[in-house]
Amino acid sequence: MDMGLTGKRAVVCASSKGLGLGCARALAAEGVDLVMNARGQDALDAAADTIRAEFGVDVTVVAADITTEEGQQAVLKAAGAPDILVTNAGGPPPGMWSDWDRDDFIKALDSNMLTPIALMKAVLPGMMERGWGRVVNITSQSVKAPIPALGLSNAARTGLTGYVAGTARQVAGKGVTINNLLPGIHATDRAVQLDTGVTKAQGITMQEAREQRYATIPAGRYGSAEEFGAACAFLCSVHAGFIVGQNLLLDGGSTNSTI
Repeated sequence: MDMGLTGKRAVVCASSKGLGLGCARALAAEGVDLVMNARGQDALDAAADTIRAEFGVDVTVVAADITTEEGQQAVLKAAGAPDILVTNAGGPPPGMWSDWDRDDFIKALDSNMLTPIALMKAVLPGMMERGWGRVVNITSQSVKAPIPALGLSNAARTGLTGYVAGTARQVAGKGVTINNLLPGIHATDRAVQLDTGVTKAQGITMQEAREQRYATIPAGRYGSAEEFGAACAFLCSVHAGFIVGQNLLLDGGSTNSTI
């Protein structure tokens, strides 16, 4: 299927590895020029070099913390007039409700709610004026079914979901769509981190930890960055213009809900 994206320009945040990189690669495969952002210069440069070599698209890199105003301005300056925005940022640390104070919540909101909102506010007017645009926010399955140990993430990402629900319906008439991708566990560094924690806590091997988690996922495996990226590319495509303000789960069926 031709996604109709050749020659478009996309900003993909936190895209040196993991799900962000999966999205960047999938868009590049469709002929999209990229502005890739991450905090680490070396990993970002390596990812960009590989994409240039494989897909022949133009790639601009901006090593910056996208959760800061300085980082946002640097990325937006490099982006110019993007057609596509993919927001992404690491989640706040786990814990219990009794562990967190106001500062913890403010930091989580800055990273996982206010940063994507600031980026959307910056690019939406241009997209609306040009009559076409796509925004995809990478959030979490926890906005559908809260994860007790991730209360900070639950709160911030659900706040973003509420913002998108209203905003998406206000810009859709100008040819601009905003949707959210809700990942479950994927085979990324985050999965390694989580499984390593299980090995230490339970005294089991990494494979045993993985199989234990596989058993909680109806698909019986972790997702891949490649299939996550493919879903992102479709939401950005010319074929997805009637998908507005939606929350698409990519969790292998682990969220047990009817709707």
